[in-house]
Amino acid sequence: MDHPADFRDLFDNAPCGYLILDNRGRIMLVNETLRSWLQLGDEDLLGKRLLDLLPVAGRVFYETHFAPLLRMQGYFHEVALDLVGKDRVRIPVLANASQRVDPDGKVEETRLALFQAKSRRKYERELFDANLAGEKAREEVESLNVALTETGLLRDEFIAILGHDLRNPLASIGAGMRLLAKEELTSKGRQVTDLIEGSVARMSRLIDDVLDFTRGRMGGGLNVDRRKEDELHLHLEQVASELITATDRQVDVDIYLPKPLFVDAGRIGQLVSNLLGNALSHGAEDTPVEFSAQMDGASLVISVSNGGDPIPSEVVERLFQPFFRGGHAAGRHEQGLGLGLHIACEIAKAHGGTLTVSSSIERTTFEFRMPANEA
Repeated sequence: MDHPADFRDLFDNAPCGYLILDNRGRIMLVNETLRSWLQLGDEDLLGKRLLDLLPVAGRVFYETHFAPLLRMQGYFHEVALDLVGKDRVRIPVLANASQRVDPDGKVEETRLALFQAKSRRKYERELFDANLAGEKAREEVESLNVALTETGLLRDEFIAILGHDLRNPLASIGAGMRLLAKEELTSKGRQVTDLIEGSVARMSRLIDDVLDFTRGRMGGGLNVDRRKEDELHLHLEQVASELITATDRQVDVDIYLPKPLFVDAGRIGQLVSNLLGNALSHGAEDTPVEFSAQMDGASLVISVSNGGDPIPSEVVERLFQPFFRGGHAAGRHEQGLGLGLHIACEIAKAHGGTLTVSSSIERTTFEFRMPANEA
């Protein structure tokens, strides 16, 4: 009979990379083959997400396509991905994944087998380049690349603007799902339509975040249309109501804005939505989230607070950086690209205000403060 050590050797030195993710999508086991490809050790990999090993464009593609597919059917086959190893070296792979679930259908772990695909990817890219030579689409992409002021990572981030082209078909999918939901469906059919509708809403938010980020990086900041708003409080109440309905969580709302304000109501609503969404995702579920919008002398002050574990100081320093996700909500499934707080900070700056955070054992509070004058 084989000794257990033989199976461990087979796992570690297999001719393919192996990853095992826990129920939060965090790496809890990785074999020696993959460590050698990436030139990274366990200390660099364990506890990270699969998304942390992907470039920006790969994160967008994975979050909007393959992650929903994995949640829906529990597996995927031959997914082409680029892994980012030591010194940002990219390793093209083909990934197969399957999930192990408990009797209640909850995911216990996700297993991935990764095969190097350098030769195949090289052939596919050469064929793709040959087919695109001379076409108008190639010229448009090249002309847009000329406009970039940064290279490397920024160029990779800019590719994400192509997500704009997903909006029209995404709207059609959403409309189709809403029509289908009105029909008489089985419980399984209802579950699938709900899942697709949720994925459509999430994809839409991802596209909006990426486009806002790209515009900000290329144009020097977000565009805001500030005007005199007499009913900003109604707009903020609507934003809070939508999130409360979607999450079925308690949010204590305290809004008192007795005079008109010179703001972009849509952008302020987006800022509040990002802060509330962050608090609902990362805050303690047994503690209400507190949302306040008040006048403090000549300033508008909006704050969102939640209970739960405090954010480490080294994480606080990076919270508003693009694509940074602190992972301070232990035990909670994380979603998104890490752009929400960055965009909220840019909205604050565009209004001549500030967005700050304080975190202690009692509460974590994000506070937006801006001058309330119309100048």
